[in-house]
Amino acid sequence: MDATVSFGYALLTMLRDVLPIAAILFGFQLLVLRRPIKNPVRVAMGMVFVLLGLTLFLEGLELALFPLGRLMAEQLTAPEFIYDSPAGATAAVHWLDYLWVYAFAAAIGFATTVAEPALLAVAIKANQVSGGTITVKGLRYAVAIGVAVGVALGVFRIVTGTPLHWYIIAGYIVVIIQTAFAPKLIIPLAYDSGGVTTSTVTVPLVAALGLGLAETIPGRSPILDGFGLIAFASLFPIIAVMAYVQLGEWRARRLKRRIEE
Repeated sequence: MDATVSFGYALLTMLRDVLPIAAILFGFQLLVLRRPIKNPVRVAMGMVFVLLGLTLFLEGLELALFPLGRLMAEQLTAPEFIYDSPAGATAAVHWLDYLWVYAFAAAIGFATTVAEPALLAVAIKANQVSGGTITVKGLRYAVAIGVAVGVALGVFRIVTGTPLHWYIIAGYIVVIIQTAFAPKLIIPLAYDSGGVTTSTVTVPLVAALGLGLAETIPGRSPILDGFGLIAFASLFPIIAVMAYVQLGEWRARRLKRRIEE
């Protein structure tokens, strides 16, 4: 009964959020463009599916992904796991004690990004526009590696308690330097690749992981240290994609020199 009430409330909340979007779309179509809506029955069914899908997705986040992310963070930082016994825990936090946490963060960042539908859509379009020069698998893996490195580094920041802006400033300095040397055609795609990672699959698990770590690691504040992983997940794919293309160009030049010799 509680689950039904919760779903009904979530459905009404989502209906309230979706109605303005529908009003704008239909309003411009009918009042500004003055064109009839093609296949209105199918469009209406699609809107219902969107409403139900978003509601089920949000309920799934609350029931599964958020609790699972926090549970993994709690278990990986538990003294019983790190020190083999509760008595081994110390007040001081040493970053080397959390190597499994970094490994888990990198693995979950990579896996969720590869499964990200928004990234797949961008990769397919990039492959079509580039005439196959940019492969779907290559772009997806490059972005996924960037997210993996970024999330692992973000977890390291939470463990050590160092300021977030140090990492972000340093990362964007690297981006600026890469932008100066990267092919102009890849720069917009690289910048967009950072945005598509902050989507439906990656954000819930990464956010839950950060909050769970900040709540369980001694001396860390959820509000100060728990947030910021999404910034890492957005920044490092830009670096990774430009590095991927730059590495490809370097290999192509090297192969060309070998052929000429």
